[in-house]
Amino acid sequence: MTSLTRIAITARKTIRYGIFLIIFLIVGKIVLDAGLVVYKKVFPKPPPAPTVKYGKLTTIPFPEGSSTAKFTYTLETPEGGLPTNISTQAKVYFMPKTSPNLLSLDAAKTTAQALGFGTNAQQVSDTVYLFNNPKVPSALQMNIITGTFSISYNLVQDKGPLNSKPPIAEVAASEFRSFLSGAGVLPPDLTGPTTSRYLKLSDGQLISALSLSESNVVKVNLFRKNYDNLPSVTGTPDQANVWAILSGSSARDQQVVAAENHYYSVDETQYSTYPIKTPQEAFTELQNGQVYIAALGLNKDGDGLKIRRMYLAYFDPGSVTEFYQPIYVFEGDNGFIAYLPAVTPAYYGQ
Repeated sequence: MTSLTRIAITARKTIRYGIFLIIFLIVGKIVLDAGLVVYKKVFPKPPPAPTVKYGKLTTIPFPEGSSTAKFTYTLETPEGGLPTNISTQAKVYFMPKTSPNLLSLDAAKTTAQALGFGTNAQQVSDTVYLFNNPKVPSALQMNIITGTFSISYNLVQDKGPLNSKPPIAEVAASEFRSFLSGAGVLPPDLTGPTTSRYLKLSDGQLISALSLSESNVVKVNLFRKNYDNLPSVTGTPDQANVWAILSGSSARDQQVVAAENHYYSVDETQYSTYPIKTPQEAFTELQNGQVYIAALGLNKDGDGLKIRRMYLAYFDPGSVTEFYQPIYVFEGDNGFIAYLPAVTPAYYGQ
C-alpha cells in the first residue's frame, strides 16, 4: 500500500507540474509574441535601399498657368501638425508610350465607328483627325497615336439632348462606362472614385444645377484606382482625365454631349522605388512657394492660409510622360489645393 500511495502521489505531482509547465509555455509564448510586436513597432526593420533604377526622372507635367499667389501657411491638420505616417520612399511606375505604325489610322477609324462617328476622317494635323457624326451635330477629335480623344455636341444647332431629364449619377456613370467599353477604350485601372455634378444650360453656358430636377445634363468623372494605397489626383482636382457630360435622351447619338479621354496607361509590373522628401522638407517648400497650385479656391493673394490635410498621392498626367510619380498634396481652407513632387530633388534632371 505504501508503494502504491507513493506512486499515486508522484503521478499527481507529475500531472500538476506538467500542467503548470504547459500553462507557463503558453503564457510565455503570448508574452514573447506581444513583446516582439511592440519591439517591431518601436524598432521597425528599415526598408531596403531605394532601387532608383530609372536614374533621373522627367519633370512631372503639371498643367501650365499655375497661380502665382503668395500665402502665409500654417498647419492645422488632424494629426496636430506634420503627418507621421509618411514612408521614406515610394514607387515610381513606368508609363509605356504608344508608337505610331501604318495601322494607327485604321485603328482610330475602328474606334470612331464603335463610338458612333463613322469612319469618315478629316486630318487636322499629323496625328489628329476629326470624325463627324453623320446624324447629329456632334464631332469626335482623336489623336491616332495616343488614342486620346474629345467629343463635342453643338447644342446651339440642336437642343434635342436637353429635352429629357438626365439620368441619376449612378446610372450616368454606368452608361459612360458602357459607352467606352463598347468601343474597347475602357482602361482596366479606371476603377477609382466616380464623381458627378448636375448641370443646366443658362445663357448658352452649362452651369451647376442644385438638383437633378432643375438640371439638363450630368457630368461624370472616372478616376484612376489607388496605386500602392495612394490616391490618384489630376491637374484639375475636381475633374478626372476621363469624363463625359450625358443627357437623358434615349437616342444613342444624343447621349454624350461632351467628353474628354486623356488617359495614359501605367505598367504596374514595372516600377522602381525612390527616396522622398520628409513632411518637413515638403512643408518648407510649400512655404517658399515651390508648389503647383491646382485650385486657388476663394483665397486671395497675401491671405493667411491654414493647411488642413497633407498627404501623398500619385499625379495622373493628362499628357504624355514617362513615369507615374508620387506627389505631396496640400489641402487648405476655402478650396485651396496644391501639389509638390515628392521624390527628392537629387533624382530630377536639370
